[in-house]
Amino acid sequence: MPGDRYSAGMTGNNHSQIRPAGAEAIAAAARLLAAGELVAVPTETVYGLAARADSEAAVARIYRAKGRPDFNPLIVHVPGVAEAEQLARFDERAKALAHAFWPGPLTMVLPLRGDAAIAPAVTAGLPTIALRCPRHPVMREVLSACALPLAAPSANRSGAVSPTTADHVAASLGDKVALVLDGGATQAGIESTIIALREQGWSLLRPGPVTAEAVAALIGPSLADIGSGRIEAPGQLASHYAPGKPVRLGALDAAEDEFLIGFGPVAGAVSLSPTGDLAEAAARLYACLHEAAAAAQTRVAVAPVPESGIGAAINDRLRRAAA
Repeated sequence: MPGDRYSAGMTGNNHSQIRPAGAEAIAAAARLLAAGELVAVPTETVYGLAARADSEAAVARIYRAKGRPDFNPLIVHVPGVAEAEQLARFDERAKALAHAFWPGPLTMVLPLRGDAAIAPAVTAGLPTIALRCPRHPVMREVLSACALPLAAPSANRSGAVSPTTADHVAASLGDKVALVLDGGATQAGIESTIIALREQGWSLLRPGPVTAEAVAALIGPSLADIGSGRIEAPGQLASHYAPGKPVRLGALDAAEDEFLIGFGPVAGAVSLSPTGDLAEAAARLYACLHEAAAAAQTRVAVAPVPESGIGAAINDRLRRAAA
């Protein structure tokens, strides 16, 4: 087809079809999703590996393609609050958060409705569901075209560096995905913030672009514990986002066998942000980790990143990459 291209996957001869995310490609993606196939779609955070969330067979394809543990639940993407309320019970806090941060990079873990048309594997057997209303125009058009809730974890092998370009998806998943919609490099660059609303208060399960301070300003301070001790949402595994090499954090310089990722005054082979801009650093984080993974050096060193604001989310990903 004109405008299509094929990108080599990690397995050599396996390829993923990459198409620019125009109207015809989005219509094709909707047809594939309706048929239970996997489609990689850009969001404002990272590229997601989408499948219809009401089909056990389609959801099973996600787990097989990613090599993902079946105890790790999936985020379900919906176009708005009305669709979300068909799947989960919303209280006044959830409604306030949705009004403030949706569409956008906030995922809420909420009580699952008993009549929700969701494959059991999506929630990994939990009585809760993780929901997000994405902002990216391509993902929103896909949701509108297929009129289905879409389970969509990051479009990469489980535990590996998350994809921020269509080529990252193809390199990681090869022919395991039917179609990759190319919407360019993602904007936020790190996955959504995940919070769990509990009967008494709320917990931060994964830091992201929406800060804990912004959530607390709306619905009050979080609980002291981070999560419940079980895997309730993506990104909680101790080892995650890994480039396949040992990672050393807080580095001011690099050893001979280290690929240095710089930040601010610490120059490196690449830099998260030469000016020390945390938003730029978040957007570039996974691209830099992909470069480190492909480099000749056998280890990776990363310059210090402040914990303030979105820096907390960046450091969360880096600590898991180094685990």
